[in-house]
Amino acid sequence: MDGQNLAKQTLDRIPQAKADAKRIVGLVKEGGRITGYQLSDNSFVEKQQAVDMAKQGQIAGVGIAHRGETEYLKSIPDGSETNNLGSLPSVSPQN
Repeated sequence: MDGQNLAKQTLDRIPQAKADAKRIVGLVKEGGRITGYQLSDNSFVEKQQAVDMAKQGQIAGVGIAHRGETEYLKSIPDGSETNNLGSLPSVSPQN
């Protein structure tokens, strides 16, 4: 089994993204932990809201995984490191 298939098995679900789905372009962090995301339309969403949006096909390029009872987003492995969530810049929401 290749690395991409193995990595995809760590995802609980890979939602089908809609044609107008947004992409995650930045990470909002507090104390080193991801608390939210900046989307390609420059909006900001909290972590759980992003999970819910991804489940509805509103965010492309991510799958749903879990740790304990907490669901979170992971990049769908595609052989490119540059579009992984961990490679995205940290951003601050404009208040």
